[in-house]
Amino acid sequence: MPIDINGLNASQTQIAGDGNSLRPSEREPLERSDGKERSSVQDTVSFSETAVRVGRLGVAMNDTPVVDVERVEKAKQAILDGTYQVNPTRIAEKLAAFDRLLAGGK
Repeated sequence: MPIDINGLNASQTQIAGDGNSLRPSEREPLERSDGKERSSVQDTVSFSETAVRVGRLGVAMNDTPVVDVERVEKAKQAILDGTYQVNPTRIAEKLAAFDRLLAGGK
């Protein structure tokens, strides 16, 4: 949910380094709803390139499903068909590697 700061919407927010900062002529008038003028002091918010990248990464992560639905469906079908193969050696290797990881080893 975007936050409205001094009448700026999300598409008008200044982001450092992208060249999209607002010019004084593009700012909304300094008039309050009661007809009186607001102070001419403006608060600005700037985001570093790293912050912008982290924000975009967060959006991308939210758009990525946690579960690979296609892979799950293939596994379900293989189980139903009786063609699902279990490789006990691979399972043991993965469990041992995970155990080493938890213990802090490699």
